[in-house]
Amino acid sequence: MKSLTIEHTWDGQAVEVDEQVHIALTRTDDGDWSLVIDAPYHGDPAPTDPPGRLWRLWQYEVVELFFVAEDGSYLEAEFGPHGHHLLLGLAGPQKIVARELPADFQATIEGGRWSGRACVSKDVVPGPIARFNCFAIHGVGDDRRHLAWSSLPGDKPDFHQPEFFPEVSLAEE
Repeated sequence: MKSLTIEHTWDGQAVEVDEQVHIALTRTDDGDWSLVIDAPYHGDPAPTDPPGRLWRLWQYEVVELFFVAEDGSYLEAEFGPHGHHLLLGLAGPQKIVARELPADFQATIEGGRWSGRACVSKDVVPGPIARFNCFAIHGVGDDRRHLAWSSLPGDKPDFHQPEFFPEVSLAEE
């Protein structure tokens, strides 16, 4: 199991402990990816769509994981506190080749926190994984916050910079 904590803004500023997001990432016996999210619930407006796949989920309160293969292709997996998810296959930065891929995802909100459990099929994750990063977004308007496990360069948040993600070895995770 790989345990990750998102504890910085996208540009590297530390966040308070109560804003941090915790993610546990494991491989199942058949090679799928299992993840558990423990995050603060910020009470942002919820999507009006029923739980399940939701295009443009990044516009809401969300946790995102990016699995980047050696060839530069990657999976962007987004999960929200109200049971919505969005998985995108990309050939490179901003080059979507597969939209709304399947995932098994459930989320619950309790008090000021939400938790989510997901299983992502090994068939939608490119591999082998060479780089990885994860993010959390919450807030509305000028109060919108973009957090990152590993910070990124630039003048504004841009999560589609896989060349700056940390190199990782998730093969045995």
